Amino acid sequence: MRYEVDFLVVGSGIAGLSFALKVAAHGRVCILSKGDAREGSTRYAQGGIAAVMYDSDSFDKHIHDTLVAGDGICDRQVVEMTIRQAPDRIRELVQYGVGFDRDGQGDRFDLHREGGHSEFRILHHKDNTGEEIERGLLEAARRHPNIEIKERQFAIDIITQHHLGQRVTKHTPDIECYGVYALDCDTNRIDTYLARVTLLATGGMGNVYSTTTTPVISTGDGVAMVHRARGVLSDLEFMQFHPTSLYNPAEKPAFLITEAMRGAGAVLKDRDGKEFMQKYDPRLSLAPRDIVARAIDNEMKISGRDYLYLDARPIGKQQLIEGFPTIYAKCLSIGIDITRDMIPIRPAAHYQCGGIKVDLRGATSIHHLYAAGECSCTGLHGGNRLASNSLLEAVVYAHNAAMAAIEETQNSQFKTQNSQVPDWNAEGMVLNEEMILITQTKRELQEIMWNYVGIVRSDLRLQRAFDRLNLIFRETEDLYNRSVLTEPLSELRNLIACAYLIIKMARARRQNVGLHYSLDLLQH
Repeated sequence: MRYEVDFLVVGSGIAGLSFALKVAAHGRVCILSKGDAREGSTRYAQGGIAAVMYDSDSFDKHIHDTLVAGDGICDRQVVEMTIRQAPDRIRELVQYGVGFDRDGQGDRFDLHREGGHSEFRILHHKDNTGEEIERGLLEAARRHPNIEIKERQFAIDIITQHHLGQRVTKHTPDIECYGVYALDCDTNRIDTYLARVTLLATGGMGNVYSTTTTPVISTGDGVAMVHRARGVLSDLEFMQFHPTSLYNPAEKPAFLITEAMRGAGAVLKDRDGKEFMQKYDPRLSLAPRDIVARAIDNEMKISGRDYLYLDARPIGKQQLIEGFPTIYAKCLSIGIDITRDMIPIRPAAHYQCGGIKVDLRGATSIHHLYAAGECSCTGLHGGNRLASNSLLEAVVYAHNAAMAAIEETQNSQFKTQNSQVPDWNAEGMVLNEEMILITQTKRELQEIMWNYVGIVRSDLRLQRAFDRLNLIFRETEDLYNRSVLTEPLSELRNLIACAYLIIKMARARRQNVGLHYSLDLLQH
């Protein structure tokens, strides 16, 4: 099947939905959602969204906190622009129907504080902020007559001049995007979606690692597609590991214990119930995530244990139950009463700070292609994302991309090349019935990345990971070249591409910055 629209959006989280709602007055919009439209990283964001809302705080303080967390390599222009836009974007979310918690009188937002923040500035909805934002935006999008949401549509590849028979390399000038090929997961048919403008809002790549807080659909699809299309990528060595995921090995994804809990008074402790963060940072349990994650990793290695503890009891029973109901109920379901018991925790892959390189408008190096949210690299996060800046970045860059896309479509005609774009050709391919080949390779890949390219790295570990990944890549490409394309196979290819890019950029980074920490670089 072939479809033509004005605006094509790949992804149905905060970035994709915000963009769609803003461009919908200017043309037909189609949103492709890989799974259920609600399912994505936005929904799992517990803590909240950072913004300066009152005079007790200031833009300068938020800018300073972001630059410090980013370890000196943020793009200051991006940081200032994003943080100064924040109040307007918050007001728009409220207009779309998102309900943030307010104080007792109801006239001011109830603000949390998280690690790395000097002030209380985190807007939230209890401890399920992302779910509330997703609900509000999705309901607004479903009501709009110009927006069509198509679920279980898995974008496979960006359509460029390559598909018109031209040779495209990373040095090719003026690469253009005409849309995407997408797999209908219910029929296994690959359809052609053509658009004047395409936005990638495909989320992160947490499932490159064996332990992650991200949903199972977070397989780096957008980054891998841009890599194959020869677009520019940046900073993929900076994978943020959240310090506190619930230790429950049988569960995937790992359940996140929000940083707001530490902001409210919870304290990290070792297996003997003793505090340890004083050995690593004067900010203790509220140090930035890279520092806390490395401290926990080190304590686990010293003790030989698989987990440590977060003691939330200082917060108080009533505030725990009312302020963190999702975490309270989740822990209770596995026999942990957080009003009496400490919470077993360990770090987990959480957020990819790098991604598809974009400018201030959200435009990629490929014409007519924009990116927003976790799949993009704006320069806001630098070497390490400040807590609750991710939802903010997504909504700010969705706005910027929407304004640029509206201007672009008003000043251009629909591409004449669209009629020349061929449909997907699967002739001669056979359906691979040996799922064990895919599932085992995926498991092997995740363990390689966790053990060798995790919180702490070394030259030897990176070389070992690269050598093993090379074998996995060759085996998988051989399978791909003779098989009918399926969702698991496509996800595996994307994960391998992302793992390769993480390793390549980690090996090129010759100083310890933010989330990239190598034992060999300590000697320099």
